[in-house]
Amino acid sequence: MLVSIAIKNFAIVRQLEVNWHQAMTTITGETGAGKSIAIDALAQALGERSDASMVRTGADKAEVIASFDVENLPLAIEWLKDQDLLSDNDCILRRVISKEGRSKAYINGTPVPASQLKSLGSQLVSIHGQHAHTLLTKPDFQRNLLDEFGGSTKLSQQVSYAYKQWHEKSRQLETLKQQQEEFSAQKQLLQYQVDELVEANLIIDEYSEIEKEHQRLHHGQELLSSSLQALDLLYENEDGNAYSVLQNVMSTLNRSAAIDEQLSQTVELLNTALIQLEEGAGELRNYSDNLDINPQRLSEIEIRLSTLVDLARKHQVEPNDLPAKLQSLTEELESLSITDEKLDALEVEIDQAKVQYFELALKLTTVRTKNAAKLTIEITKSMQSLNMAGAQFELAIKSDESSFSKFGFDSVEFLVSANQGQALQPLAKVASGGELSRISLAIQVIIAEKVTTPTLLFDEVDVGVSGPTASAVGRLMKSLSKNTQVICVTHLPQVASFGQQQQFVNKFNVNNATETKMALLTETERVDELARLLGGDIISDTTRANAKELLAIAQAA
Repeated sequence: MLVSIAIKNFAIVRQLEVNWHQAMTTITGETGAGKSIAIDALAQALGERSDASMVRTGADKAEVIASFDVENLPLAIEWLKDQDLLSDNDCILRRVISKEGRSKAYINGTPVPASQLKSLGSQLVSIHGQHAHTLLTKPDFQRNLLDEFGGSTKLSQQVSYAYKQWHEKSRQLETLKQQQEEFSAQKQLLQYQVDELVEANLIIDEYSEIEKEHQRLHHGQELLSSSLQALDLLYENEDGNAYSVLQNVMSTLNRSAAIDEQLSQTVELLNTALIQLEEGAGELRNYSDNLDINPQRLSEIEIRLSTLVDLARKHQVEPNDLPAKLQSLTEELESLSITDEKLDALEVEIDQAKVQYFELALKLTTVRTKNAAKLTIEITKSMQSLNMAGAQFELAIKSDESSFSKFGFDSVEFLVSANQGQALQPLAKVASGGELSRISLAIQVIIAEKVTTPTLLFDEVDVGVSGPTASAVGRLMKSLSKNTQVICVTHLPQVASFGQQQQFVNKFNVNNATETKMALLTETERVDELARLLGGDIISDTTRANAKELLAIAQAA
């Protein structure tokens, strides 16, 4: 329940602290005194949108602190635990609004986004405003109210999600079909390029390898001639060659080394050279024997090189990069390829999504129809308790599987007969302002009974009612307060008298600045306030006596 609220520099409130009680509290005051300011301030602590106009003129910031006792609220405690924000059984919501319009939010002293205030606040307080009746004629509001009453909001969300999935997949299919047509010309070009490169039988590093082979074949005769000439000079010339000359040198030096061992190292080096010369001659012989002088192979290589160079020029890459280019073009082609299999698979998914949507929507229709019958009975009874004898209410549902939307198959309409014998007609056509207010209140009370929110705030929902009807309104609210905390802003003495306690809002001027304060009335003060509401500013013995009687009757109810 709401324990206290502290307000500073909010609208015309300079500073205000109010402690709240269990059961039913009524708030009264003169017109324009700011009876709803506490409600508006609390809404800020609950995460509603803020703006700079809420900051008191001349102040740098406005601040609202609302304290709740959550000891008996397991869902709120679980939420606070999940967010690591639990602090004993207390829950303190704080909102600070700067004069520039920026705001900061806190839960138990920890900074949080305003959205978290709203998420937690929905479990703590339910606010019913005086303009709720203006929404009653709107089809969306009527449908949402039915879902809220029947606890089918989650199922309604599932229907909406299934509808979204179905239509998203359908949109994807249409997009793919359109892309399939748009990509046709591009695909043809890519396919031609890929086929051309595939037909070229590209091999990694092929260009470098055959370029080397081309060099050998192209200079084959020159290479053969020079290698044979070198072999002749080194080893095979019978008239003299390097090998025989070095042998003669070695023979001479071997004899000399036998006389002077200082030549031994030289002899060893020359001996090594002799061996290497012989091995080199063998390599030259092997090279010349195997040197391929093949005009046909040379022609084939030149054709291949020309092909690779032409392809490289066409694709603006180096010849060695052609295999990578083929891979890139293949991947690009695949990305544009929307196969019939892919389209068929998506069509299957669409059918499945449609089936799921229809199953959920049919289930939602069944639940709504069942709950509409219950709500019809309860609202009719509630309306009649508000001095609308003979009034009838019907929550009509029309379901059409061929007319589906994200809300399901159903159109929901509130039908009403304000007087006995009149036919049921759409609410907007038959209800006067006063009747609409009473119907709205009847509905809000029924909905409030179904909601587990520990604190219910009614902000002048009794606008347009008076006399015996006002007493009925007060009695209904008091009955609600048996199980939950009820706070009601009212201008009617009949309603105000039903509160177990009553707050009075007063507006006054200090140093040419308007301020508002709120105070809990004593029994005597309460009688005077009820007398003022009954008779105006002049309180007589008669109006005071009437107020005492009104209060006694209401408190005994």
